[in-house]
Amino acid sequence: MASRVELTINGRKVTAAAKTTVLEAALANGIYIPHLCHHKDLVPSGVCRLCLVEVNGKWTAISCKTPVEQGFVVRTETPEIQAVRKVAVELLIADHQTNCLACGASTDCGLQRVARHVGVDQDRLRRLKRRAQPLPLDESNPFFTFDPNRCVLCGICVRTCEEIERVSAIDYTFRGPATKIAGFGDKARIESACESCGECIVRCPVGALTPKDALPPTHETRTVCTFCGCGCGMYLGARDGKLVRSRGDEASAASRGRLCVKGRFGYHFVNHPDRLKAPLVRKNGALVETTWDEALDLVAEKFGAHKGDAFAVIASAKCTTEENYLLQKFTRAVMGTNNIDHCARL
Repeated sequence: MASRVELTINGRKVTAAAKTTVLEAALANGIYIPHLCHHKDLVPSGVCRLCLVEVNGKWTAISCKTPVEQGFVVRTETPEIQAVRKVAVELLIADHQTNCLACGASTDCGLQRVARHVGVDQDRLRRLKRRAQPLPLDESNPFFTFDPNRCVLCGICVRTCEEIERVSAIDYTFRGPATKIAGFGDKARIESACESCGECIVRCPVGALTPKDALPPTHETRTVCTFCGCGCGMYLGARDGKLVRSRGDEASAASRGRLCVKGRFGYHFVNHPDRLKAPLVRKNGALVETTWDEALDLVAEKFGAHKGDAFAVIASAKCTTEENYLLQKFTRAVMGTNNIDHCARL
């Protein structure tokens, strides 16, 4: 079987890897097809029905679930498809909060992009019935807020929790117009099996899931998480001399863009006013700041007087395997003792 196939999208010949979908082939070649429930990390579900396309002039297909085939002729903008998309988008917006300036996803919202592409008729929107009362926000989680009034029921958060995290803390609840995303028994998110990893937040296409106290950074630095020895890659965003955001590095071989609750939300200790930023040594009975050279020289001098069983080490789970190996070798070969243990075992 050929590794790549050739197809035509909107009169343009493109190639795509075999077994990819029409939507993936289009996006990879710079052709936008409206979609909300699709995410490259997840199994396609075809929930939003916005990615409809015409194939070979004969049938309409959901492009996120249709594998490419040699010779396909695809049209993404027929009058029939545009009409269906417009109705679907209008129904989403009719039940959606539209105070976009106060939304954490403003300028980065999938629904905004779809609405701009499809076009929205204000007169038609006024005739649609809206929800009588807004649903209450779920702010129980200390790290993020869930606003069901901004949710478009795309299911990305549900599938992320199931397919990537294998936790299944949330799912669709109730039926019809009352359908929403919630934990078991429609309880607050903090009472569910949620591990607060934040993977659902980074994939949410709208502003339904937003981190608390989040600010856009002025610049980012690529680094490695310090909370354990797994070596997860991350970008730390800074603003006015403080860390304001952490996001996963998709190029990291160790984590492939994923982070746990500590890596994603545990960076605030760096901003604490009592955090030590320089080594301290005791002089005349008081701890004073000094240089690293002076501090290391003092440590080396003191170590010399405590060789053998007078010396002991507790290794750290925050160190890498290689660093812990060097630490135990230093303890045994240099300091001459087997007095070494590890905080993770204790």
